[in-house]
Amino acid sequence: MTLNKLAHGQIRFRPLEPEDLELIYQWENDPEIWQVSNTLTPFSRYILKQYIAESHRDIFDTKQLRMMIEDSTGHPVGAIDLFDFDPFHQRAGIGILIYNKADQGKGLATDALRLMALYATEVLGLHQLYANITVDNPASVHLFKKIGFERVGTKKDWIKTSGGWLDEELYQLILK
Repeated sequence: MTLNKLAHGQIRFRPLEPEDLELIYQWENDPEIWQVSNTLTPFSRYILKQYIAESHRDIFDTKQLRMMIEDSTGHPVGAIDLFDFDPFHQRAGIGILIYNKADQGKGLATDALRLMALYATEVLGLHQLYANITVDNPASVHLFKKIGFERVGTKKDWIKTSGGWLDEELYQLILK
């Protein structure tokens, strides 16, 4: 697979646009996904509007990158993030969201992870990506393992939830 205009399989990436404000507001303020995004409080439209306005800044400056994921019809179905970008050590964390249950299980996330791994290698020159996944998220574990991520460690009692503590596993993909 070669990098082709930020598209692969059923998806394509695009930058954040001002028109994404309400969608991102919905996603970021859904308590159901706060655990996976380490969110503790809601985001205001004002803060998200500023975030979108600044999203054009270079990953080498901000140490993070968010791309919207669109399906083959151009409908936004989720987002993919690189965070903790470290150009010296050539690594970054990666996170992905396919928001609606109806869009999950269709291979969209697999295509997006494969495309981001390729982008990270060919454009950013990264050596590795890592993902933090709680043990109660078997769908994410399956997704990341499918494209070659390996579990390299467990952080015990890492995430506090209303039901107690969860272990978080660290997954790593060596790119080159």
